[in-house]
Amino acid sequence: MTPQIEAFLEMMAVERDASPHTLSAYARDLADAESGTGGLMTATREAVEDWYSGLSERGLSPATQSRRRSAVRQFCRFALAEGWRPDDPSARLDAPRRGRPLPRVLSRDEMTRLVDAAARRDGAAGLRLKALIELAYASGMRVSELLALRVEAVRRDPTHLIVRGKGGKERLAPLNAPARAAVAEWLTAREEARKPETPDSPWLFPSASARAGRLTPRRFAQLLDQAAVDAGIDPSRVSPHVLRHAFATHLLEGGADLRIVQTLLGHADLGTTQIYTHVTQDALAETVRTRHPLGRRGEA
Repeated sequence: MTPQIEAFLEMMAVERDASPHTLSAYARDLADAESGTGGLMTATREAVEDWYSGLSERGLSPATQSRRRSAVRQFCRFALAEGWRPDDPSARLDAPRRGRPLPRVLSRDEMTRLVDAAARRDGAAGLRLKALIELAYASGMRVSELLALRVEAVRRDPTHLIVRGKGGKERLAPLNAPARAAVAEWLTAREEARKPETPDSPWLFPSASARAGRLTPRRFAQLLDQAAVDAGIDPSRVSPHVLRHAFATHLLEGGADLRIVQTLLGHADLGTTQIYTHVTQDALAETVRTRHPLGRRGEA
């Protein structure tokens, strides 16, 4: 990493309050651009454009291409403002065209089966996974927010949590009765599993093998895959983020106001939340097609 990129990432962290996840992603994106252009501090406009056009040829998704474009454009504007470069070689990079994919969502029955499959696992591992799923489904928390929960936040059996999301913004995350019961069971098992001579971890879901001392998103995804198989669900349809999608979609299907769901999810833009209305509309259309007499008439 060059000193200029380090300075840019420090600016993003201090002045724009970028999350560690965003900083890590931008560091990878800029490292790729450094390699692909021969160095962003000396690269020509043609070199930057050739690197960018090659992203799709390498099979990168439009979302990844868009993020790398954003990282490079922000860095180049920063370098221009600092006087490190006399020009901005990224000025003509166009955002990739992409349709907005509908989120994958599990049905209510599938969510019940997933929780039951987790609960069937033996000992503390099963109680931990059940608590993770119930918390995610009850609150709509992002996986980073869920795994960053501290144990003290739940010891008093709260009905909601204060979650710090993207950009450091705080919001309330509700906890229903099943989630609170699952957390209580996990807290008991967590304490019983801890060795008396070992200091208690500050994290609700600690992990001795992880660098940060808490369960990682990758490990959570692996555990979900196994629970999905046990529940008879295709594991490719299940991920930590799918639980957040299920939370939002099932709320809207139940008649929740879109603005309320936006607040619960921590979306800055209502348009981001509106994508879930398309999912519920598709589900309603399928219900009419398969359940209404007029819908079934064409199949007779």
